[in-house]
Amino acid sequence: MRTAASKMAGTLGLRVQSNGGAFQRLMATVADGLKYQPSHEWVKPEGDVGVIGISDFAQSELGDVVYVELPEVGSTLEKGETFGVVESVKAASDVYSPVSGEVIETNTVLSDEPALVNSSPFEKGWMLKVKLSNPSDLDSLMDSKAYSSHIEEH
Repeated sequence: MRTAASKMAGTLGLRVQSNGGAFQRLMATVADGLKYQPSHEWVKPEGDVGVIGISDFAQSELGDVVYVELPEVGSTLEKGETFGVVESVKAASDVYSPVSGEVIETNTVLSDEPALVNSSPFEKGWMLKVKLSNPSDLDSLMDSKAYSSHIEEH
């Protein structure tokens, strides 16, 4: 039964923890103050800059991240277009920009420590910073409450 529960939880992107024969379902963390897109990327607005990464749900679906490919500083991103790749022991996944703008900084630490995407997806595992070219891009993204509902459906 434990194996079946763990397998099913893994398929759903959830973690199951044994507690003396009882099981607890641990939900993915959804950070407040961020905007999310359905493909599980987030953006944290900071004035005319957006800090971008992938959600806790996305990293848990991927498993242990072993490589992160990011665009070069100065690159132009368009909302909804691929900007990089996250590779894990399970799969490689494209990462999509939630906003349009110019890349002004990348998290260079991820080249040596890609597992930060798993251990700290909202703080140390951020991917890039973008100078927003169209701040209204944020209006079409989900807030934390809407994103929580979105991942519960999946």
